[in-house]
Amino acid sequence: MSAERYEPGDPHGRFRYGPWRGGPDPLAAPYDVRAAIDKIGSDVLSAGNVRDSLRELLREGLDGRGGLDRLAEKIRKMRNAARRRGDLGGTLDQVRSALDQALAAEREALAGQDGDDARFAEMELDTLPDDVAGAVRGLDGYDWTSPEARQTYEQIKQMLQREVLDAQFAGMKQALENPDPEAMARVKDMLADLNQLLAKHARSEDTTDAFSEFMDKHGEFFPEQPETIEELIDALARRQAAAQRMMNSLSPEQREQLGQLMSDALSDADLASEMAQLSDNLRSLRPGLDRGSDAGMRGGPGQPSLGYSEAVEAVAELADLEALEAQISQSGWGSTLDDVDVDLLEQRLGNEAVRDFQALRDLERELEAQGYLSRGDDGMRLTPRAVRRLGQSALKRVFDQLSASGNGDHADHRTGAADEPTGLTRPWVFGDELPLDASRTVANSLRRRALHPVEDGGMLLDVEDFEVTETERRTTAAVALCVDLSFSMVQDGRWGPMKQTALALNHLIETRFRQDALQVIGFNRLARRLTPVQLAEAEPEWIQGTNLQHALLLATRHLRRHPDAEPVVLVVTDGEPTAHLTGDGGAAFRWPSTPETIRATVAQVDELARYGATLNTFMLGDDPGLARFVDAIARRAGGRVFTPDIGRLGEFVVSDYLQARRGRR
Repeated sequence: MSAERYEPGDPHGRFRYGPWRGGPDPLAAPYDVRAAIDKIGSDVLSAGNVRDSLRELLREGLDGRGGLDRLAEKIRKMRNAARRRGDLGGTLDQVRSALDQALAAEREALAGQDGDDARFAEMELDTLPDDVAGAVRGLDGYDWTSPEARQTYEQIKQMLQREVLDAQFAGMKQALENPDPEAMARVKDMLADLNQLLAKHARSEDTTDAFSEFMDKHGEFFPEQPETIEELIDALARRQAAAQRMMNSLSPEQREQLGQLMSDALSDADLASEMAQLSDNLRSLRPGLDRGSDAGMRGGPGQPSLGYSEAVEAVAELADLEALEAQISQSGWGSTLDDVDVDLLEQRLGNEAVRDFQALRDLERELEAQGYLSRGDDGMRLTPRAVRRLGQSALKRVFDQLSASGNGDHADHRTGAADEPTGLTRPWVFGDELPLDASRTVANSLRRRALHPVEDGGMLLDVEDFEVTETERRTTAAVALCVDLSFSMVQDGRWGPMKQTALALNHLIETRFRQDALQVIGFNRLARRLTPVQLAEAEPEWIQGTNLQHALLLATRHLRRHPDAEPVVLVVTDGEPTAHLTGDGGAAFRWPSTPETIRATVAQVDELARYGATLNTFMLGDDPGLARFVDAIARRAGGRVFTPDIGRLGEFVVSDYLQARRGRR
């Protein structure tokens, strides 16, 4: 690739062009689409389907780039790290430590005082509940003697209030780090406006302008900077759900004590009312959020203690990672890459992960845009263009295997009544059926008249004036390829090579021998005609029966529709006939093969022999019964039997087609 590069030092402002050396090619496609369809096609031909093959490609990636599995592995590692982040009950530890300091300072101050009041105060401290929440609640209204102890106790209450608010509103802790009545008033105003906005939205009223006004006024409390009211609701509901999951992860004792502390922290009646109303609004607007499950985070020795808001954020992050993991897994029926939250992916895994993901999503879309895949009611399907690509690849592999001995030379260079002029002419002789070259014939007459003028000035044509155009005769063929679709073809690994062989032959005829007529016929208990797309997408069926008679019947009909073509029938099978048509159009199946089935099949072979068709069989496997049968029909029809290695099936079939179509007629 050449890139345009400006040289700042050039006084004339000229541009220079040269190879790109600034890292990866910026204009290169993220994936090779043709390599992708080859990979999908290979899986489909090997008894797979398009949906599973595309999913496998997206999971593994292509061209050395990571797929969904690599993203999922990153998410799993981050999820495990989040589970080990710290002790979710750390707020209780922090409160207990601060409370012990306050009580120690208070007891020290009381010990230095005389009188009954000091002794009664000591007795009150001694009768405090043992649990942290009960002790904090019991000290509410206590007349502190030590200013230091009073300040510590007030800090405990302020810390709990900040933790509760910060757990619901990201960044609230910083706004309340130095609390004052004015700051708390702003919080209450924000909550009141927020509840009004959510209530208006719940009534399905237009909230576009109201949301903009709300964010202009209170945007400082929302560092996520939501752009719509739906994003705002999602952010708030996500943190509320995380708070509930965090509480569920605690022991019953911790849950009870922390719940009491959080409830006591909202001692302001107005603040408590607005928070309760907010919780109700969020539950109403997002009823499907999982608020009852356990986050699975457990504290352990050596782990840091997390404050309440830190624990809620850790659980929220864990929930995000779990949601991403479910989206990336594509495990749901009908799930697509459009279901993945790209913004959340970027937030948790960064820009590089987003680039890899978008490349995968673009690959899926590009396969559709370039006409290799189409989406229907039954999911993704291969298109004729994709099948042509698979046939081209399969044919290339076949020709790579063929020796350079001249196999594949299709032309018959005999001159005669054919359809392709060679550009040469010759004098006409008696019996010629070649097309007359009018211009050369007239020119011959004029030259002869110049040498021997006619008295009346007219022009006479003589026999020696006539010239004919030589043509290159090319034989046409009607080809019926009968392929065995019985389940044994899958079990023994012959399904993929069989389909690749058929597609290679189809591509050869479509591109080089378009005058030939190919019909692919698949057969198990019954036979059916298959288009290239149907053949490529054919999946194994658990159907017993090998109805070669029906396949040969359809082949005979195909040959009769092209009476002037060389008739060629190719059969690929791995088992002797075990089914035949009955009088009512059904199929009679019996294993092992019965004399009735053999007679019906041989009768159809004789019909093809009387028509003059070439019938060659490609026997896969070493079934003794099949060997005896194909030897017998080869003798009756004058055909040949091949026993190729499965890896060379395509080479054998294509070579035989090129030889057989030259004709016996």
